[in-house]
Amino acid sequence: MEKIDELDKRIMEIISINARIPFKDVAVECGVSRAAIHQRVQRLIDTNVITGSGYHVNPKCLGYATCTYVGIKLEKGSYYKQVVEELRKIQEIVECHYTTGPYSMLIKLYASDNDRLMDLLNNEIQGIHGVDSTETLISLDQSIEREAPIRIRKTTTETV
Repeated sequence: MEKIDELDKRIMEIISINARIPFKDVAVECGVSRAAIHQRVQRLIDTNVITGSGYHVNPKCLGYATCTYVGIKLEKGSYYKQVVEELRKIQEIVECHYTTGPYSMLIKLYASDNDRLMDLLNNEIQGIHGVDSTETLISLDQSIEREAPIRIRKTTTETV
């Protein structure tokens, strides 16, 4: 695990708000040289502390009217990798998680409309070998979207 100090955290806080901010502006905010910022960011990228950068595209602007979460129960947990490989072939699926709880897997997908959603569920996802059942939850609105917090809050316990 890469050692992350307070300067690294401050840099990540700044660039997570605006990934396009010039390094010279980050340097001014942090009180260090532009070269130091560049070296720090490159190290964070090289060590996979920072992954990806780019733009977020609004799915509604591309014609996806429905955001859906689908809980998938597998016949056996050992089917997980095979099922994931089949799910990768469905372009509307944007996230897939192996989970605990009532579902073996939880996926997030976008569909153009309810007809396409029904087709995805009935003819594609439920047709995958190893999928036992699914439960669908349609998102009506996304109220929060953000990255994981840079600073982890620690709880304090007081002794009396």
